[in-house]
Amino acid sequence: MKWLYDLWDDFLSLLFPRICYGCGNHLLRNENIICTECYIVIPCTDYHLCRENPVEQLFWGRCKIETAAAFSYYNKGSRIRNLIHYLKYRGINEIGSELGRIYGLSLKSSGFTDTIDFIIPVPLHPSKQRSRGFNQSELIADGISDATGIPVNKSAVVRIISSSTQTKRSRYERWVNVEGIFNVKDPESIRGKHILLIDDVITTGSTMESCINEILKTEGVKVSVAAIAYAPA
Repeated sequence: MKWLYDLWDDFLSLLFPRICYGCGNHLLRNENIICTECYIVIPCTDYHLCRENPVEQLFWGRCKIETAAAFSYYNKGSRIRNLIHYLKYRGINEIGSELGRIYGLSLKSSGFTDTIDFIIPVPLHPSKQRSRGFNQSELIADGISDATGIPVNKSAVVRIISSSTQTKRSRYERWVNVEGIFNVKDPESIRGKHILLIDDVITTGSTMESCINEILKTEGVKVSVAAIAYAPA
């Protein structure tokens, strides 16, 4: 009966073409969300394989982290930028979990996640999450969790102040805009744990820095950082 299903799938694809959100090309029969070409040509940073990489260096002298990495580069017109745009502003939630799963497999196979106890997505303020309907970092974290088997903790850290957008702000303005916006709601759940903090895009690292410094107020906590994309200054 598989041939009948494939025939029906091909017929539906003619009527309602499925499009890759990375490049805009039509998806083939066994492709979903992201085409095979995008899987191959999206440039990977491989920062999870090397210490003192550019993402790790962003936090030097600002907050203490164990390791840091990002999956790809957030450049104008890049496929990863297209994917994140469709995720954040068009609400294609499956992109978040799929990107998380892809990156999670790489992180696990390299040993990057071997000592991680919990995955924590950078939280949105409740009002913003209600208006958007989702937190893209949570979707990515769920995908990484599926690939690695590491549980996600979505309740330990909360965002208590709704800051305005970071777009077009200077590094200093970004830092001021996110100062004191996070709070550790359940410190006992993370005490003595190694946390992997997840976001969609890291630019100056200001939002991450604010979140990390709040988390590090809990005794014995260690923090590593990962994002789907890195936007070099």
